[in-house]
Amino acid sequence: MELSVVVSTLNDRERLLSCLDALEAETPDETELVVVNGPSSDGTTGVVREREDVDVLVEISERNPNVSRNAGFETATGDIVAFLDAEYAIEPGWYGALADAVADGADVVAGPTGDVDGTDGAERSRSIAGRDVTLFDGGNVAFDRTSLEALDGFDEYLEDDGARDCAHRVGGLGFEVAWEPSMAARSDVGADGGRADPDWGTTYRALAYGLGKNYGPRPTVLGRTVGSAIRDGAAGVREIVTGDATPTGWFSDGVDVVTNATVGLKDGVRARYADRSTRRNPNGVSVRHDRAVRIYDRR
Repeated sequence: MELSVVVSTLNDRERLLSCLDALEAETPDETELVVVNGPSSDGTTGVVREREDVDVLVEISERNPNVSRNAGFETATGDIVAFLDAEYAIEPGWYGALADAVADGADVVAGPTGDVDGTDGAERSRSIAGRDVTLFDGGNVAFDRTSLEALDGFDEYLEDDGARDCAHRVGGLGFEVAWEPSMAARSDVGADGGRADPDWGTTYRALAYGLGKNYGPRPTVLGRTVGSAIRDGAAGVREIVTGDATPTGWFSDGVDVVTNATVGLKDGVRARYADRSTRRNPNGVSVRHDRAVRIYDRR
């Protein structure tokens, strides 16, 4: 197995160093390591260039994790390409679990992160319009190069949740996804106060776009979007009752959800007809080649 690991980072130098240290300790020396940075302003470039274990440093100018992953994929040469977010450090057993799954014929191998339960992958699998879909975190997943090329990478329209859209497209192409609890990556996120409040507008634009693009304007798409909004809205009401949220904030979030879901659905259906192939990715790797501002390659 020739493995390339693409690590995406943005102003996260300290955790990036922990991520790289874990990769150096837990993967074979011949593993190709690609860091995609940017646009960071915390000195990341300097510290990465000083490390001998990093084969390629790619500097980009866009704050989009899907652009970052595609830029790394363009540079990587391994027949297996893994994507890891800089906030995660792989656990012992990560490489072994990945290698075993690849040997068993998996096209995509995913594992738990610091905020995903890795004890059972069943709850991450579902059937939508007759398609079996296994969800995964884009910050800890590996692809066989053939499958990633067939997908044309990640959809760069999305600013968030590109992995969910990718999972639907993986299911549409019939690729096998292996969920490996031992392919785990830990995160220190939350130790200093938790995650930021969700951006509901961005979340629902991504949800509606992905469903509209992959399944078209059918009742299933509308039902899933509305059902998710109702559940999140009910959770918001409970927060109002407990004093953790205000009615004004809840109403504002609701307006963002409706507005962005409508735009996302419209853009998703448009994207579906822009790319009528089975990969459903009109904004993938092949569309452009100007992602990198600068590349430091020591291979």
